Amino acid sequence: MSEANQLDDALARLDRARVPADLFGEDEAEAVRRYRRLARLVHPDATGGRTRDAFIRLSALWRARHRDDPAVITTRRHAYRLDGDPIGGDLAELYPARSGSGLGVLVKMPRDPRDGDLVEREAAALSRLAGDGDARFLPYVPRLVESFRHRDAATGAQRQVNVVAALDGFHSLAEVGRAYPDGVDPRDAAWMWRRLLVGLGFAHRAGVLHGAVLPDHVMIHPAEHGLVLVDWCYSVLGGRGGAGPSGRVPAMVDRYAGRYPPEVPGRRPASPATDIFMATRCMTGLMGGKAPPAMRSFARGCTLPARNRRPSDAWRLLAELDELLERLYGRRRFRPFHLPSPH
Repeated sequence: MSEANQLDDALARLDRARVPADLFGEDEAEAVRRYRRLARLVHPDATGGRTRDAFIRLSALWRARHRDDPAVITTRRHAYRLDGDPIGGDLAELYPARSGSGLGVLVKMPRDPRDGDLVEREAAALSRLAGDGDARFLPYVPRLVESFRHRDAATGAQRQVNVVAALDGFHSLAEVGRAYPDGVDPRDAAWMWRRLLVGLGFAHRAGVLHGAVLPDHVMIHPAEHGLVLVDWCYSVLGGRGGAGPSGRVPAMVDRYAGRYPPEVPGRRPASPATDIFMATRCMTGLMGGKAPPAMRSFARGCTLPARNRRPSDAWRLLAELDELLERLYGRRRFRPFHLPSPH
């Protein structure tokens, strides 16, 4: 790798680092080696002053590593020990961690501090669901442990942070799709579809639109047939006890732009029909060409371009789906579902 490429790589790594462990790792000898290499590459004397800010950030991260325990974030309520590599999300890094009581959590930090408003949206949505939603259906959404402002010791940047309980044994629909590139059997997709509608019906009755029902945000537990709808950063909250939540979805996930109904890119108000459109696209995409004609017809009615022509009541739609599934496959019964291990 050329010297210029090494410098570009070093600058990119510095830009991605949120805590010292991201840059230096945990082993002290390895940390010293990495620091010396980076310092040589980004020292202003070596670049004619062009990398002064990068060198200041490197030095601050190095000092932070030795000033306190960089792998611990302390709030008024908990101390979280980061204990794994971050998981890259749409707009945030999710750090696996343990609270002082041993609870497994994910510490969600936006990469750009300016996205703090979206992280706050998620906290507001999860709080509304926990407070106003039917408690029987709370397992369909993540549990918010707390939300707080965190100051980056290295840069001084303030970030809004959410901490949610970790999910064990769950996989996204995106992972399921990759494991079954030829499509999932519709009889297996049926229980995922049903549970997804339950989760949406629960949220909509509590006055919350998800706003981004996409394959990466729908998590299933293959063995237990569980489902959790995650990443509520794009949610819309409606009034309590009103006609249902509505309002503009605040942002889109660019790589899934083709999955949204017209009202979202058109910056028009969304409604429960918006979530139903995206949920249906998740399921038809998962089945590929394996969906029978009657199921494809059912899905077309849920994905009409005009929002007011689509179904908007997830509970009523669930009853209609159950009738369709009984006509196609008979009485409902449990089908074991296995996710192949990645090669």
